[in-house]
Amino acid sequence: MSVQSDAPQGVEPTHFAFDEESERQIAAILAKYPPERKASGTLPLLYVVQDQMGRTTGSAWVPRVAMDVVAARLEVAPIRVYEVATFYFMFNTKPIGRYHLQVCTTTSCWLRGSDDVTAACKAATGISNFGETSKDGLFTLTEVECLGACANAPVLQVDNDYYEDLDGPRTHELIEALRRGERPPAGSTTGRMDSAPAGGRKVLVDDAAPKPQGQG
Repeated sequence: MSVQSDAPQGVEPTHFAFDEESERQIAAILAKYPPERKASGTLPLLYVVQDQMGRTTGSAWVPRVAMDVVAARLEVAPIRVYEVATFYFMFNTKPIGRYHLQVCTTTSCWLRGSDDVTAACKAATGISNFGETSKDGLFTLTEVECLGACANAPVLQVDNDYYEDLDGPRTHELIEALRRGERPPAGSTTGRMDSAPAGGRKVLVDDAAPKPQGQG
């Protein structure tokens, strides 16, 4: 049985080994590349590391020793893995809380109330600033750029789940549910279907409307 870490949660470990679930994922990933091109698996293997850390320690992050293990598996210099892990924002190179609250504050979300979402996150967790983790270790709050769900703004990403159409009270309710160990269904918090207009259709409301003359 693989031992993934020899350190308590939140402490930089000195040892890392992939567990059985991760090894199954790695086998599928590396099968996609020719042996001489397996360095292309750097990014997906870092995701495997972060997922394993989340599953086994409750903090989804990528310690440096794990980057070294990835480098050895791919037969590349460790610096090549460090470059990838530190370049992409989605990899956490420091321990985070059990739930990663990622607030989109880009234009669409800001216009639709991301300030209220941010305020609710801070009030519900006791966090003062972006980049901090709550004292109970449950939540880390991060400011992120566009999450690509502008039609359902404002958006809060929790780990890999998107919670859309939020406001202050619904954000607070979501965080309290997470605190209780519950995981509400991802998606629109108002029940809106996909990117349907808020409040219902305003145009083309009559599907049976006659077509203009001259059209079939």
